[in-house]
Amino acid sequence: MENTVKLELTKEWDKTFPKSEKVNHSKITFHNRYGITLVADMYMPKNAEGKLPAIAVCGPFGAVKEQAAGLYAQTMAERGFLAIAFDPSFTGESGGEPRYMASPDINTEDFQAAVDFLSVQKSVDPERIGIIGICGWGGLAVNAAALDTRIKATVASTMYDMARVAANGYFDTEDSEEQRYQKKAAMNAQRIKDYQAGEYTLGGGVVDPVPEDAPFFIKDYNSYYKTARGYHPRSLNSNGGWNIIGAMSFINQPINQYSNEIRSAVLIMHGEKAHSCYFSRDAYAAMVKDNPYTDNKELLIIPDAVHTDLYDGGGKGAIPFDKLEEFFNNNLR
Repeated sequence: MENTVKLELTKEWDKTFPKSEKVNHSKITFHNRYGITLVADMYMPKNAEGKLPAIAVCGPFGAVKEQAAGLYAQTMAERGFLAIAFDPSFTGESGGEPRYMASPDINTEDFQAAVDFLSVQKSVDPERIGIIGICGWGGLAVNAAALDTRIKATVASTMYDMARVAANGYFDTEDSEEQRYQKKAAMNAQRIKDYQAGEYTLGGGVVDPVPEDAPFFIKDYNSYYKTARGYHPRSLNSNGGWNIIGAMSFINQPINQYSNEIRSAVLIMHGEKAHSCYFSRDAYAAMVKDNPYTDNKELLIIPDAVHTDLYDGGGKGAIPFDKLEEFFNNNLR
């Protein structure tokens, strides 16, 4: 079932956060239903006994597991969970060719494949598995929760709805047939250029240097991806970015269509001052509308936090790990 591509896995500690002495760390691989091998960092509490609750973490969109996802996973392992942080298909150390592509289907499948892997580990209780999605992977985590009944608890942190932003632009300022047509026409023209060239053209990562008149969210991303705070050599956002047509299918394939049929627990959390907060507010409203299972759904707005504060705490401890521990303990039992 698994492809035969040999992956080169980094052996040294190369994360953007310090290694914890409270957990054991190892590299693992698993495969999704498309035969793509995914690479993850596994974090397990030291001296753990019996079958543990487990959490799979991914995101942000265009990041790698050595950044925010790994920080979340390691911290949750310190709190008693077995946690993995994985690179999505086509990115980081994971397999998949061509590189730097994204898909609402395959990337949702990546979460489900992580659940497959965790479900068969001797140290994991398969009835107590949760997921955490950060930024664009927050939306995909909710999408996975709507599809995968094995997922008992989901956290979407500082989420983006990638289908919405691809189709409508930031703040829905491009939400018209004409603007979508022009966007699609440009991407389809790019497809011809890429086909003729025999390679895909990168769209460029986070803007650097940042113009003085740039919107705050551009400066916010730069402060994480382009500085010692969050830069990583394998991160798309820190370097050349996605292929120009890499996320094209999101325009035409909305996610979270059946989020209001999720029976399992979901916590959506976002910074109050994040430019992206409207994604979480609207996603929560859609999830609970006409849903008979609302007692285990929650929207948490974190005062004074901006978008990237929930990547690494923003130097002010913005990630509410106590809340995450409580949420998963209550719902993975």
